Amino acid sequence: MTGPPSGAPTIIIKKKRKAAAAAHHGGAWKVAYADFVTAMMAFFLLMWLLNATTEDQRKGLADYFNPSIPISKISGGGNGALNGSSLLSEDTLIRDGAGATEQYPKSERFEADTSEAAEAEKLRAIEEVINNQKSASMNEDLAKHIQTRMTPDGLVIELVDADGAPLYPAGSSAPSTLLETLLSVIAPVLATVSNDMAIVGHTDAHSYANTARYSNWELSADRALAARRLLITSGIPHSQIAEVTGKADTEPISDDAYAPQNRRIAITLLRQ
Repeated sequence: MTGPPSGAPTIIIKKKRKAAAAAHHGGAWKVAYADFVTAMMAFFLLMWLLNATTEDQRKGLADYFNPSIPISKISGGGNGALNGSSLLSEDTLIRDGAGATEQYPKSERFEADTSEAAEAEKLRAIEEVINNQKSASMNEDLAKHIQTRMTPDGLVIELVDADGAPLYPAGSSAPSTLLETLLSVIAPVLATVSNDMAIVGHTDAHSYANTARYSNWELSADRALAARRLLITSGIPHSQIAEVTGKADTEPISDDAYAPQNRRIAITLLRQ
């Protein structure tokens, strides 16, 4: 075998080896870092909760997960005889779900509601007695002068005028025989209760010629005072009449300001 001809170029073959890239480190460090951040968040959340709650509340939370008494698996968040003071206690932040307040816990509000309901029932019973009394002892013409209604203040008994049958002569505060008869019917019923009373006089819109010296304000007040004297004569104690006022024509009960029904005496049995 002969070599390459003289003068021919020498061929050199170089083989390059590529170095393999370093192996990837992977994501294990990310998992560890995420666990660390989560642990720190839980730690700071725990510290915040410990600072934001009271010792009693923390005790209540602990008892929920690990009951310390056999009678009740959870405490009310207090330090009472059974590891929990009343939920209505004004010293704790936990309130009763029925809407207790600092001034009126549920137990006190229940008693107040019960008393209010009993008071309303008593006033309705008085109203029924008055209506039965006027039906039994009066004819229809007289009975229409007595009207009753329940209000937030109490039971209102109104003695009203009618055409041709006034409670007082025109422009006068002297009681008529009609008013004396009406009061003789309701006074014995009013005497059966101890509620305070308010007496209010009302007039129609007719006014005096000289209103500077005497007006419907004075007239309505004088008529209310006259009714007060009749009630006291009928056996109502002085101390039971707590208020006597005159409203003139400021509170009509008829659309017609001059209607006789606006001339009336209103006696209110006030709620206790």
